[in-house]
Amino acid sequence: MTDTASRTILLLNGPNLNLLGTREPKIYGHDTLADAERLARDTATALGFELRALQSNHEGVLIDAIHEARTSAAGIVMNPGAFTHTSIALADAISGVQLPTIEVHISNVHQREAFRHHSYISPVASSIIVGAGVNGYKLAVEQLAHLLGK
Repeated sequence: MTDTASRTILLLNGPNLNLLGTREPKIYGHDTLADAERLARDTATALGFELRALQSNHEGVLIDAIHEARTSAAGIVMNPGAFTHTSIALADAISGVQLPTIEVHISNVHQREAFRHHSYISPVASSIIVGAGVNGYKLAVEQLAHLLGK
């Protein structure tokens, strides 16, 4: 791993998170994805890390980014969106790269529909943050930095 990679955090956002700010604001609030990314980036910078962000509605794009992170990032912060409840492939990718990964959800998924209570990602995540709104991204970056010993 290069010196740059050891100081890089990969932030991944899954399907429909590009609609933050307008999608179901009673559940997700009015902050946009750009707001969440800015908060995560500012937090990472304050802790001595760079942050690279990617949002995709396509599972394979997220898997490719996780694979690439193996040599380009120290860890991952990920809001898998609906893929949380469906994607064994994302879980396998995270498990395969063996990078510390923080799973984030803006809403408290445990207060929502029963199908949202199960996560394929949680068993392979280092930590999980749910229900903290967009502030969860800040908490996730802080936790990842803590795990990385920074």
